[in-house]
Amino acid sequence: MADVRVDTIIRGGQVVTSSQVYESSIAITGGKIAAIGPEELLPPADKYIDAAGKFVLPGLIDSHVHLDGHDDYELGSRAAALAGLTTIIPFGSYNLEGDETLPQAINRSKEQFASNALVDFAFHFMLQNRPDILNGLPQALEMGVKSYKMFMTYKKRPWRMCDDDYICNAMDLVASGGGVMQLHCESGNIIEYLENKLIAEGHTHPTDFPRACPDWAEEEAINRAVQMSSATRCPTYVVHLSTHLGMERIKQAQSLGQAVWTETCPQYLLLSDAEMARVGPLAKIGPPLRADDGPDREAMWRGLEQGHTSIVSSDHSPHPQALKQVGWDNIFVTPEGASVPFGSPGLETIVSLTYSEGVVKRGLPIWWLARVMSENPARIFGLYPRKGVIQVGSDADLLIIDPQTDRIITAKDHQSNAGYTLFEGWQVSGTPWMTLLRGQVLLNQGNLEQRPGYGQFLACEGPRSPIGGPVR
Repeated sequence: MADVRVDTIIRGGQVVTSSQVYESSIAITGGKIAAIGPEELLPPADKYIDAAGKFVLPGLIDSHVHLDGHDDYELGSRAAALAGLTTIIPFGSYNLEGDETLPQAINRSKEQFASNALVDFAFHFMLQNRPDILNGLPQALEMGVKSYKMFMTYKKRPWRMCDDDYICNAMDLVASGGGVMQLHCESGNIIEYLENKLIAEGHTHPTDFPRACPDWAEEEAINRAVQMSSATRCPTYVVHLSTHLGMERIKQAQSLGQAVWTETCPQYLLLSDAEMARVGPLAKIGPPLRADDGPDREAMWRGLEQGHTSIVSSDHSPHPQALKQVGWDNIFVTPEGASVPFGSPGLETIVSLTYSEGVVKRGLPIWWLARVMSENPARIFGLYPRKGVIQVGSDADLLIIDPQTDRIITAKDHQSNAGYTLFEGWQVSGTPWMTLLRGQVLLNQGNLEQRPGYGQFLACEGPRSPIGGPVR
């Protein structure tokens, strides 16, 4: 009809889905994708965006983000927006020392994030070693928080490591509420023994750290996770996979039809334990960076290429540099006896690294990026088809990448309070030229056009199976 108009048309770009690339235009109205097709077949628009020479992807999602510590919700949301992300799923926090219930913690976290958010957000919540927190789990699931995380390691960190029976009880509740359980799979008792032995022998230099967390400790925990998933019939997601041995066990579970999925992170794809000698405690992450001459990095790439690994996420854990430097003296514990912090920042580098290293340098198809950082996170964490796809009726969340640009990664450009990046000085190709969130321009050539509070909370549904299969 001649009087029909849309808000915006993006024209001239290469539209990227999770399986193909094609030239088309996208019409947007009311924050949703209204039509996809040749521009001449679309209604007129109030605004046109010329994406000629660029890729137009569904908005990217970082599904593994920690913002409950040194980077608060406002800072993390701003960093995500500037990095080219449109949705993040951080871990909400609750007061372990008080009597706050899980539903109360969810409401508090929603309010705190919503007032500061520049990007859309859902939540995971950690079920730490406080069994009474499970009392609120059925209600929490009904509130749209469908994803929970438990730790099988970190014995020295209060409240973290959980026994298998407690994990199974939680998995029963999560499964009955249509959710998904995330597990940090490293054998805590084994690691505790090895770590204490190294400390007793005086082997406490950063280069000694990987010896406390061997590859088989990850495999052993994954094996238990797979068995617990089978016993409880709970969809299970192994976070930050790092080893060849772990990958093989997950592949075996998937071959039997189990709902066991996994992710990996740029640090496990691109870095090695050589970083422990170079930057010491800044590279202390869990699981550790693996041996430079070992099979693990290539196995992580192979898992992505074969479709056994569903997602690339950052595991953004921005402990400030000053808090980590104490690990030069003892990589395991501080003088006060606390665990030297684990983790590194990654929110601001994940988009550029995954595109540059995966698509440009390794030759993976551009639609692979849409699969592992958009559609699959949306599927597993209950945001599909509102998020993660370019299709009529979905939110008009889009990332436009300019493939003709290069830049150097430096922490000087980052928002995070960490003050460093493990990828300092890396050259990356491709720049997030523009993002749209629900039809409105969010990022425009490095400048933010929305204000804190624009981002919205996303109530999640139950998980759907991710897209698998080889990508080449």
